Amino acid sequence: MAGTARLSSRTALVEASAAGDLVLEGVTKRFGAYTAVDDISLTIPSGSFFALLGPSGCGKTTTLRMVAGLERPSAGRILIGGQDVTDVKPFRRPVNTVFQSYALFPHLDVLENVAFGLRRRRVDDAGARALDALDLVQLRHLAGRKPSQLSGGQQQRVALARAVVNRPDVLLLDEPLGALDLKLRRQMQVELKRIQTEVGLTFVHVTHDQEEAMTMADTVAVMNAGTVEQMGSPAELYDLPKTAFVANFLGQSNLLPGVVAAPGDLLGIRVADARVRVPASRSVVSSGPVIVGVRPEKVHLVTGTHPAPQGADVVGPGVVRDVSFSGVSTSYLVEMPGLGVLTVFSQNLDASAQVRTGDEVGLAWSPRHAFALSGDDDASAGMETLDSEVL
Repeated sequence: MAGTARLSSRTALVEASAAGDLVLEGVTKRFGAYTAVDDISLTIPSGSFFALLGPSGCGKTTTLRMVAGLERPSAGRILIGGQDVTDVKPFRRPVNTVFQSYALFPHLDVLENVAFGLRRRRVDDAGARALDALDLVQLRHLAGRKPSQLSGGQQQRVALARAVVNRPDVLLLDEPLGALDLKLRRQMQVELKRIQTEVGLTFVHVTHDQEEAMTMADTVAVMNAGTVEQMGSPAELYDLPKTAFVANFLGQSNLLPGVVAAPGDLLGIRVADARVRVPASRSVVSSGPVIVGVRPEKVHLVTGTHPAPQGADVVGPGVVRDVSFSGVSTSYLVEMPGLGVLTVFSQNLDASAQVRTGDEVGLAWSPRHAFALSGDDDASAGMETLDSEVL
């Protein structure tokens, strides 16, 4: 019977999930003289899991609120399934929102919380559909409990079921996992992706957490100062960022100032006293000043017992200033003359080979793992500092 109920929930919910794309055309939002969102155009394919990622104040939540109808754009249009909903009231839009706060009714049990919207609309099979939604989030067995008797993760799943049961064309998630502890948040990341895949709804997820975005989303739009810096799959954004902000905000990057010394399919770039190479296809510019980037886990420590891999570029020597063991890997901070402090993540395969603070080392990486940005970019953009505001 459980399998039949589960199939029923999936069939019922998927029947209404084949809506059209969510489209933002030149959407701008101003609050007086302040522009929160600046001329954004996006097409979010139906049935996809889309993430708006960025720091506090970048405009991602304002964008979500405009899609929900809670804010009206100062300019531009919003379309869902080809229908212009820019001026449509929030309660008439085919969207539902899941907030960080859950907003469950404390006096109602789980089943009635999920069925609440259906009963207000006088849907005949509200109870049955609510049970189907609880099957989807694997909480049918808790249907009779009150929200106060649930864990944070269970409450979040009830809030999700309450949104999904209404069969919206678009489900908006506004920092939905922010109130959960780290372990539970990671479990819910997997759960959210499973549910989205199963029901096939369009999910638009707002978050400042890069791990959330990369774990769940098919496509990520990295926002900064009201605009989209770059959009693509998590793997594309991580492997080939186009700006320093994206390189720093989505993971960590070593960014080195340099100048193109030899153009061609494989750019020769002078950085401090060394020369490195970057494929032209992985560079934003082909001449003049550049910023060479390489991710910490792509960098190898070069010592007397561990030479550079064949074909690698090498900089240094430098001095190890800090060593941080984290179990699966060790992080090294290496001070390089003319280049500053570079970070290396090294997998802990051989404990006896660990480098110590004060050791002199070189750093090496394959040209195919490097990327190059415009030399006019701010190499510190997107970096978190001790003074960074936490959303």
